[in-house]
Amino acid sequence: MTASTPRVAIVGTGVIGAMAAWQLAARGAQVLAFDSYGRGHDRGASAGESRIFRTVYKEGASYVPLLRRAQQLWRELETASGRSLLTLCGGLTIGAPDEPDLQAVRRCAEQAGLPHQVFDSTTAAQHFPQHRLDPGEIALHDPDAGVLRPEPSVQGALEAAERSGARLFTYHQVDDLTETAAGWRLSTGGTTYDVDHVVLTPGPWAGRLAPLAAVPVRARLITACWFAARDVAAHRPDRLPVAIRRHPEAGFSCFPVLDGVAVKIVPHHLGWPDLDDPGDLPRSASPQFARAASAAVARLLPGLVPEPVRISTYAEGFTPDEHPVVGALPGTANATVLTGFSGHGFKLAPVFGQIAADLVLHGRTGHDIDGLAPDRFTPHRSATRN
Repeated sequence: MTASTPRVAIVGTGVIGAMAAWQLAARGAQVLAFDSYGRGHDRGASAGESRIFRTVYKEGASYVPLLRRAQQLWRELETASGRSLLTLCGGLTIGAPDEPDLQAVRRCAEQAGLPHQVFDSTTAAQHFPQHRLDPGEIALHDPDAGVLRPEPSVQGALEAAERSGARLFTYHQVDDLTETAAGWRLSTGGTTYDVDHVVLTPGPWAGRLAPLAAVPVRARLITACWFAARDVAAHRPDRLPVAIRRHPEAGFSCFPVLDGVAVKIVPHHLGWPDLDDPGDLPRSASPQFARAASAAVARLLPGLVPEPVRISTYAEGFTPDEHPVVGALPGTANATVLTGFSGHGFKLAPVFGQIAADLVLHGRTGHDIDGLAPDRFTPHRSATRN
């Protein structure tokens, strides 16, 4: 084995691990990718039929270069996989003008010079009648937003990685992960594998990996509900943008019809409770949750039948500041960690796969990830910054 062809293990093949496998294998690394479940499974964060892509980003203008590169890479993956993954249907952020998230989105658009349009409640009702706005509310429209297909995205990235020589081990839980003098040793199902470098992309499962014990990632429960559209055509992507709604009675993400039947709603105002372990993920929601979600839909989305026809649950890993952990794992050699994407990493996954490959192969990346350093939560790091 030569330095130019390292043997790399990826632990976790949700969207971040899948993208890292694709990018590393394409650059000639010998990739072994492990997951406790199957490709594109629904036990973590990389599932649920649809995810939002947007460049006008409440998390700040510092993400815009990453988002622009991510969009280019999404198109490259579509070509490589032969799958349609990203549909640009536009995106809305709806709420009162002084609502903090809406202000943050507007500030990002203005600072980064991104195209956007702000509608008052009257003009918003004319352009987007699927949403009921209260008097005084506004809607900010991002024309470069859209909807991603998560399961085909994960599958497509893994298939592209395999075509470049990656080996995928599904239903192979990593039981032990130990640093050695030469790299790392993994154990799964009684078999061990020695590698030069390990990439840890466990999502909400971070707490199960001993090397990540000091990385503060907490698993949370995210529940999605699907509501039948009375007029399906009016709720397809060509007429209904993705949306994030901020309202004193309800907050949610809203996705156009992709299955021919229903609009997906992810309630925010009902909370994303902690999970002691993502293996304890419940498979549905309580009647109280369903009734509260129904009330939000009845109040704000008049074109939907306000009882869910489907409910699904997912786990996601959150950090204390809700920004991901990306970089070299402190206190170790030849280990890279990308986790804790806190519900907003999917759209960025291809560029973080590229960053993972940069870090493994070169020890650095041209992308600005200083604010995502894994050691930023340690007292020493905080003291140094002060």
